[in-house]
Amino acid sequence: MNTSFYQDLDTNFEQAYHLCEKDFSHNELIEMLKNGNIPQKQIAALKIETIDNEQDAQILLDNLTGCDGKIREAVALKINQLLRNYSVNTLFFNAPEKFANATIDINGNICRLIVDSSKLLKNEKDFSEKYTNKILSFIDDAYKELDNFIFRDKKYVINKQLFKLYWCLETLKNFYDLIEDSKLENILKKAAEQSEYTIREKAAELVFISNKFPNIKSQLINDENYYVKSIFLNH
Repeated sequence: MNTSFYQDLDTNFEQAYHLCEKDFSHNELIEMLKNGNIPQKQIAALKIETIDNEQDAQILLDNLTGCDGKIREAVALKINQLLRNYSVNTLFFNAPEKFANATIDINGNICRLIVDSSKLLKNEKDFSEKYTNKILSFIDDAYKELDNFIFRDKKYVINKQLFKLYWCLETLKNFYDLIEDSKLENILKKAAEQSEYTIREKAAELVFISNKFPNIKSQLINDENYYVKSIFLNH
């Protein structure tokens, strides 16, 4: 048993608990988010109430990727809250590549929060175009990886690409109208052929929402999986 791991866990939990009980100024929270340890950054992200300038927004965004999962999730939640409550200038979060990378985080809660947040930034043209293009590149990469897998590949490697593809398709439900029909059709054709039903389900949702591609609809409405075909049958 790795006793140091559990000791660190207990220490972090205790520190986070005490930090929750304390009041901090906005500047103190920003400083903690910039230079703090894991519990300090996590609590700082949760306690921040406003973002008033690009510099503070960038410090928040710097902790959306490439750090501990507890920090990333707290930051994703805070960004979503700020955007959803219309309490921040959306231009502060014009970081399409950061959002795209967070869209395919290994933590599904982070993916869900960022997909919802990106939808709230859709009216920012520069963000929408760059974000969508990055998501499309992730989809292309996922299909290439899936096409090249062989039987000996470990299941978790395949699941990683399917997970990425799932959240990218979920994202396109909000941005499909920015994609050329031929490109979107090609993406959905490939999704409709995947053995994983959740990917086919996302394809069905996109076909239904876009109200296009009748040939793909005909295929999916007769899918063997109830959840896939029910997208059309229940509407």
